[in-house]
Amino acid sequence: MLTATVTIINKLGLHARAATVLSSTAAHYNSSLKVGVKDKMVDAKSVMSLMLLAASQGSELQLEANGNDEREAIQGIVDLIDNRFGEDE
Repeated sequence: MLTATVTIINKLGLHARAATVLSSTAAHYNSSLKVGVKDKMVDAKSVMSLMLLAASQGSELQLEANGNDEREAIQGIVDLIDNRFGEDE
């Protein structure tokens, strides 16, 4: 299992479109992916679960990946978040 910590930097946080993009990206990987804070980790492949995190700009989230492509999965999600989910701000 691999873990990473990321900070939501886009202006709108993990809103509906960002959650959809994140879950779509997570679905490309075979590994199990979890996102959240220490007491509330959710399935990164579930849009509704991601939205329930209510992660605003500046929120620090933990990532956990477990599986045969866990390294690529973590890097893919980190890159997505670092690139503001493809948004301008």
